[in-house]
Amino acid sequence: MAERVGFVGVGLMGHGMARNILAKGHPLTVIAHRRREAVEALVAEGAVEARTLAELAGRSDAVVLCLTGSPQVEEAVEGLWPALREGMAVVDCSTSDPVSTDRLGARLRARGVAFVDAPLSRTPKDAWEGTLDVMVGGEDAAVARVEPVLRCFAGRIVRVGGPGTGHRMKLLNNFLSLGYGALYAEALALSRKVGIAVERFDAVVRDGRMDCGFYRTFMGHALEGNREAHRFTLANAYKDLRYLEGMANADGVPTGVASAVKNSYAEAVAAGGGGPEDYVPHLADFVARRSGA
Repeated sequence: MAERVGFVGVGLMGHGMARNILAKGHPLTVIAHRRREAVEALVAEGAVEARTLAELAGRSDAVVLCLTGSPQVEEAVEGLWPALREGMAVVDCSTSDPVSTDRLGARLRARGVAFVDAPLSRTPKDAWEGTLDVMVGGEDAAVARVEPVLRCFAGRIVRVGGPGTGHRMKLLNNFLSLGYGALYAEALALSRKVGIAVERFDAVVRDGRMDCGFYRTFMGHALEGNREAHRFTLANAYKDLRYLEGMANADGVPTGVASAVKNSYAEAVAAGGGGPEDYVPHLADFVARRSGA
């Protein structure tokens, strides 16, 4: 029989992930948080709604977390804790602070609960289509245990290493993408100031060596005015870069570039870009205003 799965965090990414878990034959239990409509849609397709996290854990063999960050993950684990049983598994697909991940993992393993960090890459569209990239950290037995669940929503699963390495790799991955975002935003502002239209800028970059998937979603806003071209918030970007900086500080690694990238997002959030519909491509607007473009 397919394992019973509990899913906490049916947001932009989580809704599609949970739907694929259900479609692949796993009995699914969900809980409402911010997106009531997502829960109702999943229940209409056969999921069960739990009233509490403890009830969700009691109905599940494995629990998937897809939350904003470590404070939310820690709060969820506390809610699950009374009903967690030896032999269960918890999978954290959030972008979390590795220090918190290490602490939670040790605590869960001491309880007899397998713990795997499995953060994600790509977009909500890929979550809906079941083609996310997943970077996985965990002990061999734990990873093997949860892999069938991961395959419900993943097109590519990359084993990074032991516990905590998935979240460490996720921060590095986001540093690269968010660093590109900061570069694009500043280049677009400078382009405008020196008299090069965004359409001409794009004509040079698109289909050239500097083109990539992230560039295209970023430019969906700058070029086409699509404010939802890449739905990852500026606030989450700023949070992830703070986690990256903390990880580097813990190991004594200088972060000249990472800190500059973090500050670019910090300035946008401080200037009013911290809302739930302020997305990474909108960074170009904040940088342009700051530059008088």
